[in-house]
Amino acid sequence: MNDQTRPATVRVFIALAPPDHAKAELARELRPAHDTHPQMRWNRIEDWHITLAFLGELPTGTVPSLRPPLAGLAAAHRPLRLALRGSGNFDDRVLWSGIDGDLDGLHTLAAEVRTAVRNCGVAFEERPLRPHLTLARARRGDRSSAGEIAESLAGFTGRPWHTERLHLVGSNAGRSRGPIHYRDIEAWPLGDGNPPVPDQRPAHG
Repeated sequence: MNDQTRPATVRVFIALAPPDHAKAELARELRPAHDTHPQMRWNRIEDWHITLAFLGELPTGTVPSLRPPLAGLAAAHRPLRLALRGSGNFDDRVLWSGIDGDLDGLHTLAAEVRTAVRNCGVAFEERPLRPHLTLARARRGDRSSAGEIAESLAGFTGRPWHTERLHLVGSNAGRSRGPIHYRDIEAWPLGDGNPPVPDQRPAHG
């Protein structure tokens, strides 16, 4: 099958994102590491996110079916009070910031998101939720930088903040040799924990 006949797909995940002031606070803490470890592949601050469900490559025609259930889920779910705290690394290569706060609520939201996706008939690999923000990746052969930076951030505790939106995100990962970029396919404000009230006004005409 050549590129012209292969069905169009998009790499998709569902996530939360810290507000700008929380990201700016962490970015200030990271500034020295940018200078001392320029070889790291740093994620753009606007791409920082907490993944709730990674769906992988989906046919583009499947994506619209996710919108109504995710919109309803977001409207019915209260915002979560979270904070950025500490740091660590995966496999000595992936540098991350930890998440603190209402972790029970975060796990509940992730479970509800995954159920909504499965109910749409979308199959995806179930991965345990490990709440974090991915900040950077070390280049191959560099086995120390991520650990050194994580150690310098171990005592960092950001100010608490409330989640604002549920994001359906598309990624160019695996499609380019350049930096990974993300874009919102759509995002929905989180509500107050109550399901939306149906419009009961009489129809006109």
